[in-house]
Amino acid sequence: MIAQSAFPVEPWAVRETRLDLELLAQSESLFALSNGHIGLRANLDEGEPHGIPGSYLVGFYELRPLPYAENSYANPESSQSIVNVTNGKLIRLLVDDEPFDVRYGKVHSHERVLDLRAGTLTRTVEWSSPAGKRVRVTSIRLVSFTQRAVAAIRYQVEALDDPVRLVVQSELVANEEVPALSNDPREAAAMEHPLAAVDQTTTDHSVVLVHRTKRSGLQMAAAMAHEVIENGSAEVVREVHVAPDWGRVSAVCSLQPGERLRVVKYLGYGWSRVRSPQALRDQTAGAVTAAMTTGFDGLCEEQRQYLDDFWDAADVEIEGDDEIQQAVRFGLFHVLQAGARAEGRGIPAKGLTGPGYDGHTFWDTDSFVLPVLTYTRPEAAAYALRWRHTTLGKALQRAETLGFRGAAFPWRTIHGEECSGYWPAGTAAVHVTADIANAFDRYTLVTGDDSVECDGGLELLVETARFWMSLGHFGCDDKWHVSGITGPDEYTALVDDNVFTNLAAAHNLVAAAAAARRHPKLARHLGVRDKEIAQWSAAADAVFVPYDPRRRIHEQNTGFTMLPEWDFEASRDKYPLMLHAPYFDIYRKQVIKQADLELAMVMFGHHFTADDKARNVDYYEPRTVRDSSLSACVQAVICAEIGHLELAHDYAYEAALIDLQDLHHNSRDGLHMASLAGAWVALVFGFGGLRDTDGELSLDPQLPSEISRLRFTIRWRGLRLGVDISHDETTYTLRDGPDATLTFRHADDPVEIDTAAPVTLPVKKRTATLPRPQQPPGREPMSRSR
Repeated sequence: MIAQSAFPVEPWAVRETRLDLELLAQSESLFALSNGHIGLRANLDEGEPHGIPGSYLVGFYELRPLPYAENSYANPESSQSIVNVTNGKLIRLLVDDEPFDVRYGKVHSHERVLDLRAGTLTRTVEWSSPAGKRVRVTSIRLVSFTQRAVAAIRYQVEALDDPVRLVVQSELVANEEVPALSNDPREAAAMEHPLAAVDQTTTDHSVVLVHRTKRSGLQMAAAMAHEVIENGSAEVVREVHVAPDWGRVSAVCSLQPGERLRVVKYLGYGWSRVRSPQALRDQTAGAVTAAMTTGFDGLCEEQRQYLDDFWDAADVEIEGDDEIQQAVRFGLFHVLQAGARAEGRGIPAKGLTGPGYDGHTFWDTDSFVLPVLTYTRPEAAAYALRWRHTTLGKALQRAETLGFRGAAFPWRTIHGEECSGYWPAGTAAVHVTADIANAFDRYTLVTGDDSVECDGGLELLVETARFWMSLGHFGCDDKWHVSGITGPDEYTALVDDNVFTNLAAAHNLVAAAAAARRHPKLARHLGVRDKEIAQWSAAADAVFVPYDPRRRIHEQNTGFTMLPEWDFEASRDKYPLMLHAPYFDIYRKQVIKQADLELAMVMFGHHFTADDKARNVDYYEPRTVRDSSLSACVQAVICAEIGHLELAHDYAYEAALIDLQDLHHNSRDGLHMASLAGAWVALVFGFGGLRDTDGELSLDPQLPSEISRLRFTIRWRGLRLGVDISHDETTYTLRDGPDATLTFRHADDPVEIDTAAPVTLPVKKRTATLPRPQQPPGREPMSRSR
């Protein structure tokens, strides 16, 4: 399949040049704005038509029952679903009593632009009412990175040909109807009217609504206030109305051709489990007052300054592939939006761009999103890690319920409790516990900041290590084994010695031992003694990694290569398999949903030789169907490492374009944060050759033929290292501090650099030792347009 660009290719923007109502839900996700605390889907200002209405607060959820045909011990009794909170985006317009609605009258032009440097969504529409009155509507929307509780909209209407009488109705609306979604398990469960009204307050230009969820008991407040500016002589009349689930501020005026009415709407959001309705009301009203003091132009200036600082240390520049250039910046922008101001909450798998996966946080946050934030915006990574520590108590309880010591973290959650009702691919996927622990370890290694480790990270590392010692065992072969679990590949469940899980657990044990030695007093306070540390080290040293000597490859898990082969030709047009075949059949065959052993080779590559990696890729590529958005970026990295650079380029392209081209057909309910992060991973870990194993920074760059230059910056222990790669050489530049130095490896050779001068080194080119591997029929990565 040849890729078709869905949007004009621009380096710093995503532009929609016409409104396609059939793709409305997808565009609502793509153009969504968030700061990690507030998330606003890109619903049209007037509210209708819409795909999926959506306004979200991170961590704000309602409980819903988890029914079971046959219940069993330790099954979660309820799940948590993100709530579509009070909608403050609504601004309705009447032109001479006729509602502005793109389904009626005539739309002469319609454009929306997501500006990745300004952090704004701009919409421009020229529309004629059914009576022929023509107006231009321009709105600029932002969710502030600098004022966490604030969003704002500048809405302007201009009369073009004839005098018009306008009514602008700015609203807050709770308990909007949300359309039922499909039976796809990756999508969210719809909830009807989850919010109960608590309080309503008005002034002559503002409204505050306070609501409480009916089952989880969480309270939230939404506030709006307005500035109205007319460009003409007509007087503007304002009215305010309020009801339990609804508030409205109206502005009425008449305009002559060329005159404009401008309304600036300031929004404030907050929620709490413990604070009173009055406190929440005052908090959001105060946030709106502060925003009005800053002014809309001031908010835009703060937004631009924040993003300038982010892009200075996070931007990736590519010469030779304009589509990936646009897509990787789009991905980085959304990853930043997902975590920038989460501050004590998790990062959902779809961020705050939609209701997909019920707003749950999974392992992919820790394994894909946090590495990107750790290298580009470490304070945002720290927020997410501190949130994981706040859920440690629930992880300790979960482990006890399951019969183990230590902490067992949930497969999917919002508040810390397990929310997966399907235990073979939920509770049994215990690698999530190591993924979380290892994200703590990477943060400390990369940033050099031990505050997260001292403020709870060590405790988490210790308790997760205790879990692994309780779950794993030494066999008669004197090797340490982990049995009866599910690895990253959700098409292979309840297996023994999944390689990724075993190596992740071993890394967790090593990290816990090292952290305990770094902080002996804290470790002793947690009951850690030298004997326990020695046991962790012994288990890690003896970890079992299955190997098939006849095929000379590593088995994804014990016995995997002995399973029957899947009939891929018969499944050519039946993907994702989970919607076309029973798990009973899938689990018994050699078919892989997403990169599993290949992920192990990326994350724990020092356990494999170069020949191991080449042979493993050759075996597992034809069996990996990529029914998960997490797969392509991993395959890009490992293929780049072993010399399949053009295949790696194809995989990088697919990872980058998953949402912009809706490759998995579910972007309508939110974007895939891990795959958006994966575009950066594919480029920086893949073609940049970045690794941070064994406590050392290393890079081994090499570019595919069609990318002539790759430039990026990473943060390492308070310094910024610029990397500029061409086909023949790489130049490193160090910033921050006149006396700073940095030691790292370039293609296995030690390098020391300081801020005085760049260092340029030759690229050590490597070639593949085996032919380009095949993929299952019909599952080749998307071909790049040429």
